[in-house]
Amino acid sequence: MISESALAAVVPDRMAWITATVFGLTYLFLAVGKVPTLRIDRAGIALVGASALLAMRVLDLDAAARSVDEATILLLFGMMIVVAYVRLSGFFELVAHWIASRRLGPRGLLALTIALAGVLSAFLVNDVVCVAMTPLVLDLCRRRRLPVVPYLIGLATGSNIGSVATITGNPQNIIIGTLSEITYVRFAARLAPVAAVGLVIDFVVLSLLYSRALNAAADAAAAAAAAAAEAASGTDAASGTGEDSSAAAADDPHIHRGLLVKGLCVTAAMIGLFFAGQPIAIVALAAAAILLLDRIRPEKIYHQIDWPLLVMFAGLFIVVRAFEVHVVHSWNLERWTAIRSSPVVLVSGLSVLLSNLVSNVPAVLLFRPLMEVMPQKETAWLALAMSSTLAGNLTMLGSVANLIVVESARRSRIELTFGEFLKVGVPLTLLTTLVGIAWLSWTHY
Repeated sequence: MISESALAAVVPDRMAWITATVFGLTYLFLAVGKVPTLRIDRAGIALVGASALLAMRVLDLDAAARSVDEATILLLFGMMIVVAYVRLSGFFELVAHWIASRRLGPRGLLALTIALAGVLSAFLVNDVVCVAMTPLVLDLCRRRRLPVVPYLIGLATGSNIGSVATITGNPQNIIIGTLSEITYVRFAARLAPVAAVGLVIDFVVLSLLYSRALNAAADAAAAAAAAAAEAASGTDAASGTGEDSSAAAADDPHIHRGLLVKGLCVTAAMIGLFFAGQPIAIVALAAAAILLLDRIRPEKIYHQIDWPLLVMFAGLFIVVRAFEVHVVHSWNLERWTAIRSSPVVLVSGLSVLLSNLVSNVPAVLLFRPLMEVMPQKETAWLALAMSSTLAGNLTMLGSVANLIVVESARRSRIELTFGEFLKVGVPLTLLTTLVGIAWLSWTHY
């Protein structure tokens, strides 16, 4: 017969093997993005992994429920509702109309596109910014006869870089903000400078790599303006004015003025309360509730909520918690000498690698046990937020924002290839990540 002590040793070992197997398969299929012969997506993969652990009694239902960080889910849900109302109001069309009305050359418009994508993504979830702005950037390039690729890549990379600045910039920052308990203002004070410098680097890299196309567009625009001026000098001034007015009217954005004013006021108040130190999940939910008190049909809002992302978050919280309890705790991470070295370099290097293997949201959750034993926890969490976000610019598959831009362009019959994105992504990710590492390593406040 097996003794009680031997049985006690076998059962935990069995649980560890089960957990490690389910965890490994879940993250493998998350990295691939699908299961061969099936149509399941990443949300479904995370849900199946969590369900398997529950079915095999690795975690009970109460433990699984406690492992899901409700503040993260509620904050992301509230932000999705707020951004959905802002989008329905026509705000992004108004922004695009303002960009188009600026008398700027190709490089000026590229700088403005990157800057606006970055600023908007700092306070609104970057994925939604890309969903709203990609069709508008495509239309702007078509009307101005500009090379599409640098502007699309600038939109994607600019939104990723800008989202580094705050907790509400992207889903992984939302996770980090709630798990680390770093305040909104503290997070922004430490990482907003990295985002600002990163946006400048983004513009410089794109300007250099696409200098020939941008110069050609500038020359073509100058020639067209000269031809238009010459033609206008021989026509009746009154008819010319009427033509300009009709063109301007045709370009007017379609906005819901009442909803726009309400949405912007609520959003501004919400961001102000974030900086004032109020609980960000409760503030986001309250802002969403205020906006729901409107005559807009709720179905229009619910249709724009990324339900699969919320499901994936919940499933991954359970999978990672089981792995932490049954596997990671036996590793004695606090004894690892490498952890006592610079947390910025260690965390950033691992994060860039893992974020491009399994995507940044699953990678961030995987770092949770490591963060618990880090000697400089706040710096380590900030390094994770910075590097996991900037790592999204490395490849076309590095972030959801990139895929949104690529797929939206494809629907307009514009192909943005993996190699084309990589040409920008490699130097951009390297330079911005090095800036982030240097900033967090050398500044202390």
